[in-house]
Amino acid sequence: MSEVQTPSIAVSDASSVVFTQKAALQVQKLLEQEKNAGMALRVYIMGGGCSGFQYGFKFDKDFAEDDTKVETAGVTLVIDPMSIQYLSGSTLDYKDDIMGSQFVIENPNAKTTCGCGSSFSM
Repeated sequence: MSEVQTPSIAVSDASSVVFTQKAALQVQKLLEQEKNAGMALRVYIMGGGCSGFQYGFKFDKDFAEDDTKVETAGVTLVIDPMSIQYLSGSTLDYKDDIMGSQFVIENPNAKTTCGCGSSFSM
């Protein structure tokens, strides 16, 4: 009896980043206020901050072919190839509490984070 081989399927980086409904709805609200339909939220990693790396956010309409795109509730999150390696397995959420309102990244790859939550080390 011969053994059946099933082909391996590559898992997209997009499946390893969670873009919550709450975050997507907040992005949609901001885009509507700014009349920027067709734009996406770009999340990126840059050097700096008290822990070595920090997160950046901006609205963007220019996408590269190798960008990772995650869509939730009709809103697109875009991540460049360098940043996706640091964000794999992360969750982008939006928090509105007594400390204020902000986008928050829960990153399991970060070894340490600063008190404000906007910088981390690997």
